[in-house]
Order: sequence, then C-alpha cells, then structure tokens
Amino acid sequence: MEEEPTRVPEAATREGEIRARWAWVKPEVWTDRMLAALEEGVKGGVWFSLMDKVYSKRNLEAAYEQVRRNGGAAGVDHVTVEHYGERLEYNLERLSQALRDGSYRPKAVRRVWIPKPGTKQQRPLGIPTVEDRIVQTAMRNVAEPIFERDFAEHSYGFRPGRGCKDALRRVDHLLKAGYTWVVDADLKSYFDTIPHGRLMARVRSKIVDRQMLGLVEAFLKQKVMDTAVGWTPERGSPQGAVISPLLSNIYLDPLDHLMGEEGFEMVRYADDFLIMCRSREEADAALGRVRKWTVEAGLMLHPDKTSVIDATVSAVEFLGYRFDRGRRWPRQTSLRKFKDAIRAETKRANGHSLERIIATLNTRLAGWFGYFKHCHKFVFHRLDQWIRMRLRSILRKRAHLKGRGRGSDHQRWPNKYFADLGLFSLLEAWTTARQSLTR
Repeated sequence: MEEEPTRVPEAATREGEIRARWAWVKPEVWTDRMLAALEEGVKGGVWFSLMDKVYSKRNLEAAYEQVRRNGGAAGVDHVTVEHYGERLEYNLERLSQALRDGSYRPKAVRRVWIPKPGTKQQRPLGIPTVEDRIVQTAMRNVAEPIFERDFAEHSYGFRPGRGCKDALRRVDHLLKAGYTWVVDADLKSYFDTIPHGRLMARVRSKIVDRQMLGLVEAFLKQKVMDTAVGWTPERGSPQGAVISPLLSNIYLDPLDHLMGEEGFEMVRYADDFLIMCRSREEADAALGRVRKWTVEAGLMLHPDKTSVIDATVSAVEFLGYRFDRGRRWPRQTSLRKFKDAIRAETKRANGHSLERIIATLNTRLAGWFGYFKHCHKFVFHRLDQWIRMRLRSILRKRAHLKGRGRGSDHQRWPNKYFADLGLFSLLEAWTTARQSLTR
C-alpha cells in the first residue's frame, strides 16, 4: 500500500509565500510572524518595541557585513572598516550595550566636496564613522520594510528590487503611449533642505518606539565637520549617510501618492522626477500642483531647472539618458564625463603596455555599456572610432611620430589589431545584445 504524502500545513505554506514576497528583508530581523503582521497591518498602523531589533547581535553583525561590502572611507575618528573588524566581537558587543542602555551618541560627520558630473560645481558628501554607518544600517534593516509596504509604485530610487533601468523603461513606455508633455522637476538642494520636524512627523506616523525615534533625530542633528569648522544642521539629511535615502523617500512619499490620486503619471528616482502628461494643459496643472505641495512641505523647485517640455519637439533628459523623438542617447553631460575618464586612461604619454591599458579600458567600457546599451547604435560606432584613435595616438608617440592617430595609421594598426588585443567594442556589444532580443 502506498503511503499518503505528508501534507504541508496551510500556515507553513502561507508563511513561505509571505517570505517569498519579502525575500529582500533581513532574516536576522524579520521573522515570519513579523512579516505576517507587516502584510496584515498592525494595530493603529504603528510599530512599537523596535529598538531591541536594532541592537540585536545578529542584526549588528549583518549590518557590519553590509558596511564592509560597501567599503568607504573612515570618518572623523579615522577608524577604517578593516580596523573596526579586527576586534569585531568586542566592538559589536560594546555597541549593542550602548544602544540597549541609551548611551550611544553619533559622532560628527566628515564633510568632503566631490565634483558634480558634467559641471564645474561641487556637491557636499557626508562621511559618517564606520560605527555610525553600522548603526544606521541596522536601523534601516528594521525600518525599511515598514515604509516600503506603502511606498508608491512609481518611486524607483533607493528601493529594493528597483533601479534606474526600471524608471527609464517606464519613461520610454509612457512617451510611446502618447504622454509627450513632460514636467521636468528639480528640487533645489533637496537633501540639504528637508525640514527635520516635518520629516520626524512622517517617521512617527508608522514608528512610535521612542528610543529609535530619538536615534533617528540624533543622526539628523549630527555635527558636520567641514575642514576645521563644525556646525549642527537645522535642516536636511546628509548625502552619504546610510539612512538618508530611506528618509528622503519617506518625505516625498505623500507627493507620490498625491500625484497618483489626481491621475498624473509620475516617475520619480530620489529627488529627480518627471510627470508625464497628454496635453499642455494637464502638464501645467501638474506643475501647479507640485509647486503648491513643495511650498507646503518647506521645499523649493529649482527655478531654472524646472520646466514643461513638449517631447515631440524637444528632448527629455532623465537619469543620464536623453529621449529624443523615439530614440535614446546619452546626455551630453554623461557623454562628457565618460570621455573625460577615457582621456585620463589614454594619454599619449601613458607608460603602461597597450595590453594593460586595454584591460583597464575594458572594465570601464563594459560598465558604461551596461547602463547605456539602449542608446542608438550610432553612439557606439562613433565612440569605438574615437577610442581606437586615442590608442593609435599612443602608438604613434611610441613610434616617435607626432600628432594623433589618423590616415595611414588605420593600415598600420587596423581595427583587427585592437580586436586581437581584446579591446571591448561597444558596437559589437550592442549588436550582440540586439540579436539576443530578436531570437
């Protein structure tokens, strides 16, 4: 007689389905019971007693591993990730105790200035200490699913399982569907101007654990060290802080839902967003609604970078791409940044072997293509030509010839010469990608 197969309990099946839907959450924090409560909704819509999840040893260990993988520079205490990890057990035990008894205090943020892509301007970047990054990561592991549950569908930035490519695909789809009047909105200095009080009110709408709320506020009020001068911010959440992207999404979430409720097609990636409309009148109405909301929220639209675009006449630029009447190209700033990086690696006086130069180039070329592979093939054809010209110029100098690669150099060092050395061809990569789509 055949044995009857063992039945899987219905509760276990349901828990497995919930776990699958939330596969990205940290199992060190989120148990099956907590995930079930997350889906069903907790009493009053707010979460209590979360701090013990933050300072649990398993969560801190997972947070350290995330920080270690991300790397990054040391903060004001000069402690590197590697140095912190040399006494990891002791450091995490001490950290857990400080978080448990409320004695933990965030250190100052080290501010550095980095170039703004495609411009001569610089933007500030805050570098917290390694230990503060661990704590913020542990907090995010706990808090992110609570807010992620209700975030709007058309928000793509800094969210699990979503990214730039998803946002770009949505823009492309809407343009092809006739949403050709576009509100291109830019929030002026968004990360530096978020009002702390209003942000905390939005965090408190779902979390009421006082100790955790106090820690979020403490990170917002961290002293910033800019050279030798220290100051305490009254607004904003520093770019570079682990928890800042989540906080920025929390603050803009009401705008996301407002646009959806009023029937506007919005595509947002962090503080960069488009509102796609079918008519000029609809676009003007959407822009007016956004202006009103930003004023009420204590934010400001950039007067020179916010506009209404007719995509049948002018290009729409978003996340490094330029959508121009049915075709996609890299933005001029994206292309300029890329070419500047190639120039730095292909100077005529470069003393490395050609094989080594090409190996270095290939890493950058493959990465750039991976992001911009949906552009028109003409981009890749021209770039391949330009890159080979740069390499021929190096070879001309080594042959004691002046000037850049041209004319007879194409016979002396033909395209096949570089192909045989393994040079990554953008055009060939584009052709291969297109063929795979048509099979």
